Amino acid sequence: MNALHAFLLAVVQGITEFLPISSSAHLVLLPIIMDWQDQGLLIDVAAHLGSLLAVLFYFRSDLGKLLAHVLTPGGSPGENSEGKNLAWLLLWATVPILIVALFAHTYVVQHSRNAIVIALASIFFGLLLWLADWRGSHSRVTRQLTTRDALLIGLAQACALVPGASRAGVTMTAAMWLGLTRVEAARFSFLLAIPTIFAASAFSAYQAVLEAATIQWEFGLGVLACSGAVTYLCIHGFITFVERIGMLPFVLYRVVLGGVLLFAYW
Repeated sequence: MNALHAFLLAVVQGITEFLPISSSAHLVLLPIIMDWQDQGLLIDVAAHLGSLLAVLFYFRSDLGKLLAHVLTPGGSPGENSEGKNLAWLLLWATVPILIVALFAHTYVVQHSRNAIVIALASIFFGLLLWLADWRGSHSRVTRQLTTRDALLIGLAQACALVPGASRAGVTMTAAMWLGLTRVEAARFSFLLAIPTIFAASAFSAYQAVLEAATIQWEFGLGVLACSGAVTYLCIHGFITFVERIGMLPFVLYRVVLGGVLLFAYW
């Protein structure tokens, strides 16, 4: 790995992790397009940890309410109710992907990390995102979600194991189908990424330890810092402008990307 490889990896991770365009697809395609060897598990972990730190910092106020509930579970009625509700919603929404990943992760990695699958998933789930944005009522906020709603969003998130589906994209799609506004759908999707990215990073780190992977500290720390900075800017930009621009620009990008990949690799 060289400095350019590390920098591009961090930038691609930072841009795509929380935009509805699939980070896994772009991270799979990057070494194919650039004819690079795989960067290794520990560099992947560093890139995802950078994104994790960025979302933790951006939503520190929401997480503070959640943490306040966890630390004071015996508070008076109504005290920390927002944090309690958010904590339970995130818990229920995380369960499906953990179960699916436990049983299907190896199969998905072996059979779906190719350009054709990425192309088809990018187009299909991109069109679903557009339909949800078009047909959704955009009238609910996160605190109005029920346990059933959280489980449905969690089931949608499990589809993100397929490269090209986009974890952010499928969770926003489900949230908007359930009536959330664009901003609230994005906010819940980003918060839901915290336990998901943490679990994925912990699993990758465990695999790296088993494989006795060599730690490239100079690249790893640089990737972490760059990924975190780019991720933070992308989260801020998306939250700021999504209500105005909608999902169509991201849908068009996904369809064009899928079409180019089908033309090149079919």
